[in-house]
Amino acid sequence: MRFLWPEGLWLLAVAAFLAVAYVAVRRRPARTGGLQLEGADAGVWRRHVPPAMLLAGLILALLAVARPSAMLTLPSEQRVIILAVDVSLSMRATDIQPTRLGAAQAAAKAFVRELPPDVRIGVVSFAGTAMLVQQPTNDRDELVAAIERLQLDRQTAIGSGIVMSLATLFPGEGIDLESMVLGARQPLRETPQKATKQAKKSFKPVPPASNDSAAIVLLTDGRRTTGPDPLEAARMAAERGIRVFTVGFGTTQGGMAPFEGYSIYMMFDEETLKAIAGITHAEYFHATTADELTRVYAGLSSRLVLEKKQTEMSALFAAAAALLVAAAAALSLAWFNRIL
Repeated sequence: MRFLWPEGLWLLAVAAFLAVAYVAVRRRPARTGGLQLEGADAGVWRRHVPPAMLLAGLILALLAVARPSAMLTLPSEQRVIILAVDVSLSMRATDIQPTRLGAAQAAAKAFVRELPPDVRIGVVSFAGTAMLVQQPTNDRDELVAAIERLQLDRQTAIGSGIVMSLATLFPGEGIDLESMVLGARQPLRETPQKATKQAKKSFKPVPPASNDSAAIVLLTDGRRTTGPDPLEAARMAAERGIRVFTVGFGTTQGGMAPFEGYSIYMMFDEETLKAIAGITHAEYFHATTADELTRVYAGLSSRLVLEKKQTEMSALFAAAAALLVAAAAALSLAWFNRIL
């Protein structure tokens, strides 16, 4: 526990002074004229309970003034997660059974089922370009069906996967998907140019990882062969406060993937994935087996739904102080027919 205004702790000297004064007053000999009052010893302890509770309430109130805070695990405000999955041909490799894509699909389906029902999830796939497979939704059956529909394609555009995920999270910002993601491969119905320029003009960067309402989980087994620079795409995410959790999928030795009658050796660029996570203040994970990938997703589930935050507890201390003072007054009234 720490205090946001530690100078306020000096006020505890008031409580210490009152405690000393109370003890001093109670030690004075009572003037009873030498008579022993009947029942005087029976309720000795009762005389001290209300003042002790009052003093404890005062201490808690003074601690509240110093604004105590603690690192607590609380439900996250994140409610939209984009799952960006690499579907390049290298995902055919069988170094992870049944194939890299098959294992990734199984783990992704388990991931979406484990998240709380109020968390919306979207699915983006990327190879030579990127496409939105499933708009963010709470419908787990639709998500599972979207994951099962993933199809392999040529090349690997990791940056495109990130940009498409951002465009899904921020549809009103006019992110230029036509030039950054799709290129000339297919037409794109985008907002009018004037509206796009206005959206870009009004965009204001925010601190990295400051957006608590969304996150991107990027899974890839390859290195970039086309598309925008992944690090530039990561900076776009960081400027919007979005964390990009990266998952490198595949063995460190790489694997062989069949392609047009040949076998092609496939590896992944671990340093780039670490850099993407670092730029966005997220984390990088490496999964070399289907079981490891499932555990990574299970860990991400808890990270995305529950997170540790430095939380101020002044209100809690103040409420406890008020309860103690009220209880002290009630006991004093019940036992001695007076309030303290």
